[in-house]
Order: sequence, then C-alpha cells, then structure tokens
Amino acid sequence: MSRRIYLDNNATTPIHPEVLDAMMPYLKDDFGNPSSIHQFGRKARVKVDEYREKVAAAICADPAEIIFTSGGSESDNFAIKGYSWANRKIGSAGSRCGGHIITSSIEHPAVLETCRYLEKNGFRVTYLPVDEYGITDPSDVEKAIEKDTILISIHHSNNEVGTIEPIDEISGIAKSKGIVVHTDAVQSLGKVPLDVNKLGVDLMSLSAHKLYGPKGVGATYIRKGIKNMYPLISGGSQEMKRRAGTENVAGIIGFGKACEIAVSDIEKESVRIAGLRDKLQSLIIEKIPDIKLNGHPVKRLPNTLNISFESAEGETIAINLDLSGVAVSTGSACSSGAIEPSHILLAMGIPLETIYGSIRFSLGRGNTLEDVNYIMDILPSIVNRVREI
Repeated sequence: MSRRIYLDNNATTPIHPEVLDAMMPYLKDDFGNPSSIHQFGRKARVKVDEYREKVAAAICADPAEIIFTSGGSESDNFAIKGYSWANRKIGSAGSRCGGHIITSSIEHPAVLETCRYLEKNGFRVTYLPVDEYGITDPSDVEKAIEKDTILISIHHSNNEVGTIEPIDEISGIAKSKGIVVHTDAVQSLGKVPLDVNKLGVDLMSLSAHKLYGPKGVGATYIRKGIKNMYPLISGGSQEMKRRAGTENVAGIIGFGKACEIAVSDIEKESVRIAGLRDKLQSLIIEKIPDIKLNGHPVKRLPNTLNISFESAEGETIAINLDLSGVAVSTGSACSSGAIEPSHILLAMGIPLETIYGSIRFSLGRGNTLEDVNYIMDILPSIVNRVREI
C-alpha cells in the first residue's frame, strides 16, 4: 500500500513543519522553567508571553484572557466546573444548591460528562434538543432560562457533522439576562474566523492539535471581568493563579505558532478546502445512490463532510478504505471503537440504520484534488461490496 490519504483531521492533525521548528529549541537547549529567575527561566517566560499573544490574537482576545491548559477537554472542564463551582447559588437554610446550567444534547463528551458530574453535585442541567441539522434554536435557549441559571454552554461547531451554531444570537439572549456563556470552539479554531467580542462569549475552549499544533496543550479564554473561577489544579501561581503547574513551554510555543499560521491564510485555505469537500460531496452524490448528507449543507465547517450510506455498515466501509490507504472516521475520535451509535446523529433524529452507515470525511491542509479523485476511484466499489454483504 503506497498511497496514504488522511481525511480524519477533525480527530487530530499532523504537526506543521514550521510549528515543529519553533518548538525544537525549547525541547533541547532552551529548557528553562518560566518561573525561574535566572536567564534560562527568563527566556522561557518571554516566549510563553510572546506566544500567548499569538493565541489571543487568533480569537481577537487580550493575552491576559488566555489561560493555557493540557487541551480541549481540560479547557471545557475548567470553564464549566471552574465557573459553576465559583458561582453556586445559596439555597434555603444556607445550603449550597448549585444552580442551573443550559447546554445542548450534541456537545462533546468533555462538556456532557462535566455537566453530568455537576448534576451529581447539586446543579441542575437542561440538555436542549437540536433540529435535523444539529442546530440549537436560540428561542429554545431563551425558554430554558430560569431564575437561577448561571451558565449556558453551547459549542461553536460540531465535531462530527461540522454544523456551526448561532452563538452570537444565543449570547445576545444570555447577556440580556446577565448569564455567562461558554462555547467549545476546539473544532472551529483555524478553520473559520473567531472573534470573542462579535460572538459575545465569556468563556471559550481551544486546543492546539486540531490546527496543526502539538497534542497536550490547549487554552481557556476567560473574559475580563469574570473574576470568580474555581481552579481545577491547585498549587503554584502559574497562569495568573488560575491553573497551577509548570507551563508546557514548547507546547505553548507550538500552539501560538499554529495559530499564527492559521490566521495568516485562513480565508484562502478555507476556500480551497471547502472546494475539495464540495467536489467530494458532489461526486459521491453522482456516483453512489442512496446516500444522506448529515449536518447543515451551508452552515458548517469548510472541511467537514458527514455522509450516511444506506444499507451499509460505516465501520466496514472505513476499514476497507483504510486497507486502500485512506483514513476516515465513523464518528468522533473520542467514540472510536464504541458500539453505541453516535449521540449526535441520534439527537438529530437520524434513524439507527442510517447512523450505522455514516462516514465522516474531514479534510485538511495536506489534501489535494488528486486525493478526492483517488477516493472516488475506490469508494463506489467498496460501498457496493459492503451493501452486498
């Protein structure tokens, strides 16, 4: 098998060569601890601050609003637990009853499991439904708001179908009632422009390895004025006393460099990748009967295409594609190998038999028109064989 085509960029991305080059000195010679006062430490501190600015610039934030974490899941946990624990409501007789949180039924497990954890600890959570495209209706958010609602957490875009949510509308409703808004923008960063001020969010989760940066580093954006945040990790005074532990210097540099690269050509690259995605979609529709597009046809990430092949098993299609050198996914990376159907597609009202035939193609910087043509040379026959089985 000589050809290798990677179409699982929503799971993770290959590290960009320029990102690796920027990181290497801080994995070898410039290894200082940013908290140390000698020249090794001071050099590391300067670089952490420099690349914090680059991450902040990618979402139009202030560098002081960026707290580095170990990745998207920690960022979600920090935003939701950190804010919720610090802003618990006081019940009758002084009992700490928690408060009310609103989220959607198709969030990443890092959000859903965090909310379930909080439910076990005195909080109440409303899980809103979505429509057939995976969109949360802002009017549903407004109807769900209660007197003790303290937080609304709706992701910016969905990792499986790519649908982009109306976060600005949701934030507008929340602001009118004095409620804080968190959005998981892990899948969106580097693919579509993000501006925390236009979106109106107070908290945002980010991750480096979805935009050609290293694994093991992410960030939580915390808007100025959000003072009450319970730290998940206690210890030293790193990250403005909000996240203890020696900073991942090389990872932070890689994250910042990846953001810098993505922002510099986001418009050109998103148009190119969207063109490849649309070409792949049109050829699948043309050459393979009985397929269903999952997610919104327009309001979606430029790189994401989720297709169900009726009367076929998606996992078998994915295995056959892999044997031919093509990597795709049958769902989100966090649920790979799970027998359960996608909770996202279920919430969108898609029948079980259709869900089991779903494939996610998520394109990236390394993909070309040749890749699309090769896939369409082999995919129709693979689908036919699987359907015959």
